[in-house]
Amino acid sequence: MSSSVKKIADVTFKAGRTIDWEGMAKLLVTDEARKEFSSLRRAFDDVNSQLQTKFSQEPEPINWEYYRKGIGSRLVDMYKEAYESIEIPKFVDTVTPQYKPKFDALLVELKEAEQQSLKESERLEKEVADVQELKKKLSTMTAEEYFEKHPELKKKFDDEIRNDYWGY
Repeated sequence: MSSSVKKIADVTFKAGRTIDWEGMAKLLVTDEARKEFSSLRRAFDDVNSQLQTKFSQEPEPINWEYYRKGIGSRLVDMYKEAYESIEIPKFVDTVTPQYKPKFDALLVELKEAEQQSLKESERLEKEVADVQELKKKLSTMTAEEYFEKHPELKKKFDDEIRNDYWGY
């Protein structure tokens, strides 16, 4: 078996050990997503298992002498010559060069989206804290205290009163 297949099997095995399946499973919220994730993990484990067992081992060498005794040397020599003349083509990866730049661009986009999400999360947490504070103080707060925190609303009300607009 070629060394490239062994390398692929080794890399896949190592990747399977470094994947945080439990961590990813904790992020799932729907039952459908959990089922799909479970199917993905089973499929990955099956492929990984096949790579480790079936494709990572060298085939046993053929005992040509055993077959010469039972079949005859002329036919076995013909098969041996044909077997040894077989050249297995090397795998040339043409897909990765096409998709690697796209994948890298998506990773950059993902990092940017993550940063925006963190900023938005901070803003929303601050807004929630402000609303909770306002909720606590609402029963004892005066209009002046409220308008201190929201001067744009005070300006709007003052403009409506000044223009004699009472909302109808």
